[in-house]
Amino acid sequence: MCGIVGCILKNNKNAAPVLLDCISKLEYRGYDSIGIATVSDGINIKKDKGEIKEVDSKLDLADMPGHYGIAHVRWATHGDPNKINAHPHTDENESVAVVHNGIIENYLDIKSQLEEEGHVFKSDTDTEVIPHLIEKYMDKGFDLEDAVRETIGIIHGAYAIAAVSKNEPDKIIATRKDSPLIVGIGEDGYYLASDSPAILEYARDIIYPEKGELVIIDENEIVVKDEFDNVIEKEIETIDWTPEMAEKEGYDYFMIKEINEQATAVRNTLTERDNIQEIIDDLGDISRICFVACGTSFHASITGKYLLESLAGIPTDVILASEFKYSANTLNEDTLVIFISQSGETADSLKALDLANETSKTLGVVNVAGSAITRRADYVIQTQAGPEIGVAATKTYVSQLTAIYLFAALIAKDEKLLEDIYKVPDFIEELLKEVDSIKTMSKKYKFARDFFFIGRGYSYPIALEGALKLKEITYIHGEGYAAGELKHGPLALIDEGIPVVVILPPGENHRKTMSNLEEVKSRGADILAIGSKNDERLKLKSDDLFTIDSDVNEVIAPLVYIVPLQLLAYYVAVEKGLDPDKPKNLAKCVTVE
Repeated sequence: MCGIVGCILKNNKNAAPVLLDCISKLEYRGYDSIGIATVSDGINIKKDKGEIKEVDSKLDLADMPGHYGIAHVRWATHGDPNKINAHPHTDENESVAVVHNGIIENYLDIKSQLEEEGHVFKSDTDTEVIPHLIEKYMDKGFDLEDAVRETIGIIHGAYAIAAVSKNEPDKIIATRKDSPLIVGIGEDGYYLASDSPAILEYARDIIYPEKGELVIIDENEIVVKDEFDNVIEKEIETIDWTPEMAEKEGYDYFMIKEINEQATAVRNTLTERDNIQEIIDDLGDISRICFVACGTSFHASITGKYLLESLAGIPTDVILASEFKYSANTLNEDTLVIFISQSGETADSLKALDLANETSKTLGVVNVAGSAITRRADYVIQTQAGPEIGVAATKTYVSQLTAIYLFAALIAKDEKLLEDIYKVPDFIEELLKEVDSIKTMSKKYKFARDFFFIGRGYSYPIALEGALKLKEITYIHGEGYAAGELKHGPLALIDEGIPVVVILPPGENHRKTMSNLEEVKSRGADILAIGSKNDERLKLKSDDLFTIDSDVNEVIAPLVYIVPLQLLAYYVAVEKGLDPDKPKNLAKCVTVE
C-alpha cells in the first residue's frame, strides 16, 4: 500500500507546500520513502528514503516552483526502499513523471520489451514502466491523455496512477483499477488522493472515479471519461468526516478496517505466484523444511507444516524463533529454513536466521520490503498486505497464509488447491456481509472469563490464532487446543457456561470433531460453532453459529474461517470499551529478545 496525491492550484499559488501537507496525512499508508514532483519550466523532483519529516529536513520539500504537481509516500513492494526506487518515477528524458499505488503484474515483460526498444531504466520498481510507456506514446504523437489510455491498456494489475508531462503543461491525468483514488474540488484548486484525509483541509466535495475511468484535471475544470472516451457526469459527494475518522476511511478502528481489507490482501499476495515458482525452481531438491516464527506467524507456520507434509511429503518442523538455537544442530545443506515475519525485524527471528545461514538455505516470508530478513535471507517472498497499523495481526496473517499456500501448492504441483486459493477473496468478501451475528455474540460473551477454541487438522492452528486474537485485544483468557486432546487434560476445565468455539469445516475430520463438540456440550459448555451453511447437525447442536460457504473445505479453511474469529475478538473488545488497535503491553514489532 502506498499513498498518492496531486493538485492544480489557482492564481499561481505554489503547489509544493500543499502537496507536502497532503502527503503527510497519508504516511500511515507508507513510510519508507517520500517524493514530490512539480512542473514549472520542466519537471522538478525531490525524493529520498525515509519518513517524511526526516526527508523534509534534508531537502526542504516545500521549496519547489510550480502551481501543480504530484506526490507519493511508499510502502516498498518491488525494489528496496531507497532514493532510486522512491516515487515519482520518470522516463529517461524526464519529460513525464508518474506516481503509482498498486502492483503492475506484467512489468517484467513490459520492461524487457522497452529495453529492447532502447529505453533505459534506473530503478527496480514495477512503476517505472509506466512513464516509459507514456513517453513512448507521446513520442508517437499522442497527447498525455491518450498516452495514459494506451498505457493502461497494456499494464495488468492493481493501480491508481497520476501523471504529468512537461510537454503538456497545466494538466494532470489520473486513473485507477482496484486501488483507491478520489478527486477533490476546492475553492483554491483541484486535488486528487488515495484517501480523503490527505485533502480534507482543502476540499470536502469529492468525486469517486470508477475502475478504468480517466480523470483530466486542469486549472479550469475536472473532466471524467469512461473507457470509450465518453465524458461522464459524476456525482459530487460532500465529506463531513473529521480528519481522524477519514484516516480510517469511516471505520471506528484500524483493526476493523484491516479485517475488511483481507480479500484485497489475499488478491495482492497471489501476484507473488511467479516469484514463488522461481524460488522453487532454484531451490532444487529439499529433504526437510523448517519453519521459524513467533506469535501469529507461528500459527501460520503450523498450517504450512500440514500442507507440505500432506501434499508434498516433505518432513516439516515448526520451531519458535526464541527456541530455535536448541534445534540448530539438526540443520544441513538439504534443509530449507523458512522465516515468517510481518515486520522482517523480529529480534528472535533475526538471530535464528543468522544461525540457519551457516548451514542451510533460507527463505523469508515478510511484509516489509527492505527489512533485515529480506536482506539476510537467501530468498524472499514479499507478502502484499500493505502497512498494518493495528497491533493485532489480521490482514498480514492471511497474507502470510496465502504465500504459504502458494508455496505448498506449487511445490506439490497441486492444481486443484491452486484453483481453490484463488476463490478465497470472494469467500472472505461474502462472509464479511454477515457480521451482524458476530456482533450479537460479542454482547452475549463480553463478560466471559475464559474461552476455549478447538479444531482438528487444518483447523487446529485456526483455534490457536483465534484464541490469541481474543487474548491480545480483549484480555480474556483464551486457549486453543487440538480437539483430540480434550480428554488428555483440558476437559477438566470445561464447566457450565464456559464458551467453547468449535471450528468445523466440511472434510474428513468433521465427524470426530462433532464428537468432541458433544463432549463439551454434555458438560454444560456454550457452543459457538463456525461451520458450513449446509451443516444441519451443527445447527442443532450449537448455541451460536456462524456459517460459511459450503465450498470452503477443511484444507483452505485456515484462510477463511479465521475471519469470524478476528471479528469476534474485535467486537468483544469494543463491547468492553477497549481500544483494539492498541492492546496493553504489546507492540507491532518485537525488536528485543
